[in-house]
Amino acid sequence: MDQNSKMMIFCLFLAALSSPVFAGEWKANVVKSLDTLVSSCVVVPCSFTHPKGNLPTSRLRGIWHRSNDRNQRIYFEDQTQVLENFRGRTRLLGHLGQSNCTLEIMDVKDHDNGPYCFRIEQALTETKTDDKFSFVEDCVKFTMLPVPLKPALTHPKTATQDLPYTVTCSVTHTCPSHVPKLTWSKAAPDAVNEVHREIHPGNWEAQSILTFIPGEKDDHTEIKCTAQFNGGKTSFTTLTLYVKRTENYNHIIIPTVAAIGTAVIFAVFCILMAKKYKTRIAELQNQEGSVWNQISRLSRRSRISRQSPALYCSAERHPECVVYFSTIKEK
Repeated sequence: MDQNSKMMIFCLFLAALSSPVFAGEWKANVVKSLDTLVSSCVVVPCSFTHPKGNLPTSRLRGIWHRSNDRNQRIYFEDQTQVLENFRGRTRLLGHLGQSNCTLEIMDVKDHDNGPYCFRIEQALTETKTDDKFSFVEDCVKFTMLPVPLKPALTHPKTATQDLPYTVTCSVTHTCPSHVPKLTWSKAAPDAVNEVHREIHPGNWEAQSILTFIPGEKDDHTEIKCTAQFNGGKTSFTTLTLYVKRTENYNHIIIPTVAAIGTAVIFAVFCILMAKKYKTRIAELQNQEGSVWNQISRLSRRSRISRQSPALYCSAERHPECVVYFSTIKEK
């Protein structure tokens, strides 16, 4: 055997010794503490490794028990072996064959504070087990919350009239299997977006994002976001909306246009009236001139006729006049 072969065998031997599978290492990753709302539910993230490697879920049994007594079980497949107070309230959300031991507790009581630990067993038969291990160093404890946390509102300080305005309502919780419901005091169904994300192991955040266009009537009105948790408890937060009016000059333009319009109409009316009266005066002057001309002609004719009737009368045009004046002359 050459030197390279010996070195390879030696490395494989070291790897086997350090491997959890061969070394028989048991490990669990469990959240240490969670703030839990009474009457709601809580989900405890949990994962584990065991020396048998990957096994089917049917060959594994998962147990959750009190840290001081593994026989006080809060979860087990056989419900008759579960503490009466926890029967029907606990279940595993993951698959043990995938090393997932996540626990859900429903209808949390104020005395369910724990701590609780996970135990894994490899089943040979229904009554015999081949290997088992309790992770008593990795347990979870709850801090009980009698009332829910209030939602947090994130929004700009002021809104601008006729421009989109966004408000975000968020609340943290420990029950991703039953997400809190967030509702708004005023909102259109298509103006709300919802987001649900894990902020860190065992703690989740539900968000509701409201977008709307505020008007002048919305100034100094209240917007309320209500969070309804699993179990029926609710909490809410309100904000007072301040709407900044859009800058415009309507209060100057409208009166100015109205004044100019009135002045134009009045000016046109005055021009038409002046033109009408001017025409009327011209007509009256023409009429007076005609009368005076007629009177003047008659007066002139009368003077001429008295001074020189012969000049006034024409034999061709007024023969009777010539006869008349001839008679007068003879007399």
